[in-house]
Amino acid sequence: MDHSAVRSISEMHWNRGDQERTREMEGRIARMTQEQYILASQPNPLQRPGCATVYPVGIYGWRKRCLYFFILLLLVTMIVNLALTIWILKVMNFTVMVEAQCQRFEVRSSDGERVLFSADEEEISIGTDKLRVTGNEGVVFSHSVETPHIRAEPFQDLKLESPTRTLTLEAPKGVEVNAGVGEFKASCRKDLTLESSEGEIFLNANSIRLGNLPHGSVDTLLGPGTTYPKQTVYEVCVCPSGKLYLSPAESSSTCQTTNSVCLWS
Repeated sequence: MDHSAVRSISEMHWNRGDQERTREMEGRIARMTQEQYILASQPNPLQRPGCATVYPVGIYGWRKRCLYFFILLLLVTMIVNLALTIWILKVMNFTVMVEAQCQRFEVRSSDGERVLFSADEEEISIGTDKLRVTGNEGVVFSHSVETPHIRAEPFQDLKLESPTRTLTLEAPKGVEVNAGVGEFKASCRKDLTLESSEGEIFLNANSIRLGNLPHGSVDTLLGPGTTYPKQTVYEVCVCPSGKLYLSPAESSSTCQTTNSVCLWS
């Protein structure tokens, strides 16, 4: 066999080997492409080299609804607490308390010349022209009070009251009670005493009415308060004790110390 024939046979064997290797490479490439497609189409929990893992972020389903309900409940609770706080402050009438510790405390006018309020260990002085108390219960004093003038607001009543003890008005030169356009009323549960140690008690009016005076009788067997149906005119009499009573008026005075009112009193 000559050299040309051997060379032709060698080239045929070489070309056949190249074709087989080419087909093998193409098969490998096809299998690798198929595997990559399968891996890309299916979820893989394991992290592949060169690719970042994507995790779902957020609250979904019933957890999200529970979170919204909890936020709404907190908002309603906050509104209710705020409303209750405002109501308690309004009902209890809370005020801001100021406490000062000093030997003397003064409040002056805007120009600084007049003392409006001063307090020390001995006394409390109020230098304003008018002191107004707006409380429903008024003012309660546990001891004596000295003032030159007590007056109610226009169209308002002035009331001096001592629910459990006595009320005393004293002045060395006199006590004047004046009702310019209205009436003056003094009421008590027991005795109302008008007493003058050195002077006199003077009642000056167009008419003086003494109601519910007992009717006296000379007959001691009749008790006080006996009335006379046919009697229309009576005489006002005074017992030695100072008690007043009515006695039937006649041509002469019928006031006697042996009257039934005086004897029963």
